[in-house]
Amino acid sequence: MKIVALVQARMGSTRLPNKVMKPIGGVPMIELLLRRLSASSEVDQVVVATSTAERNKPLVEYVRHLGYACEQGSENDVLDRYVEAAKAHNADVVVRITGDCPLVDPALVDECIRGFKAAGVDYYSNTNPPSYPDGLDVEVFSYKALEKAAKEAREPFEREHVTPYLRKSAFFNIASMEHLEDLSSLRWTVDDPVDFVVIESVFRHFHPRTDFTWKEVLDLQRQQPEIFSINKNTIRNEGATMGTGQKLWKRAKQIIPGGNMLLSKRAEMFLPDQWPAYFSKAKGCKVWDLDGNEFVDMSIMGIGTNILGYGHPEVDDAVRSTIDAGNMSTFNCPEEVYLAEKLIELHPWADMARLARSGGEANAIAIRIARAASGKDKVAICGYHGWHDWYLSANLGDDKSLDGHLLPGLEPNGVPRSLRGTVFPFNYNNFAQLEALVNTHDIGVIKMEVVRNAGPENNFLQKVRQLATDRGIVLIFDECTSGFRETYGGLHKKYGVEPDMAMFGKALGNGYAITATIGRREVMEAAQTTFISSTFWTERIGPTAALKTLEVMERVKSWDTITKTGLNIRQGWQQLADKHDIQIDHWGLPALTGFSFQGANALAYKTLITQEMLAKGYLAGNSVYVCTEHTPDVVADFFEALDPIFALVKECEEGKDVISLLKGPICHGGFKRLN
Repeated sequence: MKIVALVQARMGSTRLPNKVMKPIGGVPMIELLLRRLSASSEVDQVVVATSTAERNKPLVEYVRHLGYACEQGSENDVLDRYVEAAKAHNADVVVRITGDCPLVDPALVDECIRGFKAAGVDYYSNTNPPSYPDGLDVEVFSYKALEKAAKEAREPFEREHVTPYLRKSAFFNIASMEHLEDLSSLRWTVDDPVDFVVIESVFRHFHPRTDFTWKEVLDLQRQQPEIFSINKNTIRNEGATMGTGQKLWKRAKQIIPGGNMLLSKRAEMFLPDQWPAYFSKAKGCKVWDLDGNEFVDMSIMGIGTNILGYGHPEVDDAVRSTIDAGNMSTFNCPEEVYLAEKLIELHPWADMARLARSGGEANAIAIRIARAASGKDKVAICGYHGWHDWYLSANLGDDKSLDGHLLPGLEPNGVPRSLRGTVFPFNYNNFAQLEALVNTHDIGVIKMEVVRNAGPENNFLQKVRQLATDRGIVLIFDECTSGFRETYGGLHKKYGVEPDMAMFGKALGNGYAITATIGRREVMEAAQTTFISSTFWTERIGPTAALKTLEVMERVKSWDTITKTGLNIRQGWQQLADKHDIQIDHWGLPALTGFSFQGANALAYKTLITQEMLAKGYLAGNSVYVCTEHTPDVVADFFEALDPIFALVKECEEGKDVISLLKGPICHGGFKRLN
């Protein structure tokens, strides 16, 4: 009976890339593991089983250099990889060891093998149930059982993690070894950077010995618990239940402040601990995660960047042509002229345009030009206008002006205190408040969103326009979000009010980075009296994408389609609320429609919807940024899936504990809605 220990290892770990080759005391972790495992008296051969992925080449070469066999197989079907490796070395019995367990103890391995022989079973382990420290896992099974599992196991989870199917007592005879004391809460494995620090400290303590026993490590933990404290809160076998995107998000938060570049896309805003977080591809209104799972996006559609849906063929083809022709050169791209002309054509009140690549940049450009044109520093604002110093300076005062306005709890750390008293928020539809600001302060600029949620009342926009005209104030409409949602151009066209400047972003390039600031000549020419310039504002992809996006929008009248769809979605939510006798409030433009539950559990209910809809193949919450790919059939299927979840919310309203239904924390709250 030949007993082969198969060490499962690869370089492509999501949470800690290349971990098996990371040096501990100058020696790669895989070598320390193999050195320790080779001391087993019951194992006849140690073999490393990795995948055929090119990135594993250094691992394969190193293992073979050490004198061990190394077999390569499937990257994701690790069960098949095990079968092929075991077959290649004529194994009768297989011992499964994972490459992230360098503290593997040969005596414990031998004890498990002897237990397997004595029990006469198909599968034997010290992990079912777990009672040893995480990182000492040993599984022993017959080749025949492994082969049977490979033929019958169907679920991706069973094939990726090798032994779940083998542990089914209905199909196999199984037995286990348990320690008298439950030590399963101790963590001696390597999944994350903090795990590696712990293991590195253990080897450093015993240096130069590498043959220390697991009981010596246990004594060390009891004598010096501080060595092991940094990873003590990590859940055992967490990786087995986490998707690739969740693992990558956890890794990202270690190396990127906040985890990513946009607050609104953080996993905690949707479904903490469960959100897939990253995509592999997107098309139409569908998104695929890193594990290949397909989801219908009934959520924020790239934060509203894709009115025509993801990957629109005409827009993408135009971009591909630009790439083939060259994206950057010493010369300027002609498309920036064509795009400026098109935007001015759509807004006859405007005479000039400046282009950038993000909404925050467009807002900063507009404020710089407006201040230069007015000759005044003070700005009155209404709405969300980005992250730059000029805007966050509104929170430098003692009254935390933005707390009750849009961004509660936001600290303006890093914003120069000298900017205090330069920006003054006012509330939408509160003309008296704006007028008081203008009368009290020497306001030179009014910047506002045309509509964020509720529409204008009592000729609010007309009054603002007249006030700005009478006082010589530059009026800016921030249309980075609202542009092209209800009209072919700015939303202000719907209300018949013309600003002095306006900005567009998000939907302008259907997923490609492009924003524009347009305005009257007498205002825009002030840009020449200050310095506004950036290298990548001259790249070609953004303007090219915008020109093609505008062409397609005009042809299909996308603004009509998404407004109609949004109104239908709003009606669908209300019908479900009425059916289940739940109170909800609606907000947003029809094409950026959302609702909120009333009461203290509103965020918990939103989290519940996201959790349950994710399981049904939807990205969903309490808002939908509509695109032309949200067809009636897509919307109908969405509400069919949503109906039983509203019923569940109703049960919670009647006394059921919503927290007991959640598989993780409640999502974080986002921006406040402006009414």
